[in-house]
Amino acid sequence: MFSDAKRWRCPPRKRTRFSTYTGLVLGMLFTTISYSFVAAAFQGLLALVGQEALMPGRLSTLSNIFIVIAAILGYLASGWMATDLSPRQVFLLVMALTAILGVFGFWKPRSVFSRAYENPHASRTSFLSDVKRLVRHRAIYPVILINMLWFFTPGANTLMQYFLTNQLHASDAAYANFSAILYAGFLPTTLLYGFLCTRFPARKLLWLAMIVGVPQFIPLAFIHSGSQALLAAVFIGLMGGLANAAVIDIAIRACPPGLQGTLMMIVMSLYPFSSRVGDVFGSWIFGLSPTRGFLYCVVAITITYALVLPLIPLLPKQLIATADGEPNPEEEASMLAEIAGSEA
Repeated sequence: MFSDAKRWRCPPRKRTRFSTYTGLVLGMLFTTISYSFVAAAFQGLLALVGQEALMPGRLSTLSNIFIVIAAILGYLASGWMATDLSPRQVFLLVMALTAILGVFGFWKPRSVFSRAYENPHASRTSFLSDVKRLVRHRAIYPVILINMLWFFTPGANTLMQYFLTNQLHASDAAYANFSAILYAGFLPTTLLYGFLCTRFPARKLLWLAMIVGVPQFIPLAFIHSGSQALLAAVFIGLMGGLANAAVIDIAIRACPPGLQGTLMMIVMSLYPFSSRVGDVFGSWIFGLSPTRGFLYCVVAITITYALVLPLIPLLPKQLIATADGEPNPEEEASMLAEIAGSEA
């Protein structure tokens, strides 16, 4: 009897390709959302300290440097992991590295946390009042548009990997090397921004950064091999470092009091959103021509960056009128009046 039951037992259902792919998509979605919360927390605290200590440009520089270094190490490691580790080993390794982030949740240095939430920049009101303040804070709108356009790069991400491997017949590690060199190129000019932001007002630096950054992807229109792409990555990185720091600088300056985490989460979420929309739009542009599709993508990126320039005059003048470390009485008075009006 037992043998018959065992013989007729239904075989275990095999895992389908669809279910595996769906699990991967859902896992990546959960990971992205979780990372966005972590990023919003540290960027919000960064903005709060930057406003209070009058150092938004220097803290923007510092955060960009550490983000760039982490990205470089990640891209360099990805080439090794793709060739020497199985997918399961890759996920386990990344999971272990990510778990280290939890350690920082217990580290609260007094120099940052002791009085960070007692200063006027951290003042909050009720939920509805906070929503009204955020909507009425006109400085956030050009900041959001500038960041959205700056992160929108059709052809620079997924499509760039396809272009290198399929059309230029470069190695599988070419895109990882390209990205690592590009990010390394950010470092010198990002450091330069940290030096200049204490000597020139943010308005001048923003104009300089965007004028230099608009043509940064044009070298990609002239590459014909993987090695030429790596050389182009150097110039792209150097030309984009100033603007990477500048867009976060103005975001820190534009944060309404008590809502630093809210605005910075919006800004940080624009990176994956704009980048992925740029991938989709870039794929459509690339498909318009089998021979010149990538050139069209480079033109689209340049035009998108050029659209940032007319948005700069829309920023409140007092917001970008001072250099790091300089007091801004007009902006401080405006901030205090906003808090008083909300409380009333």
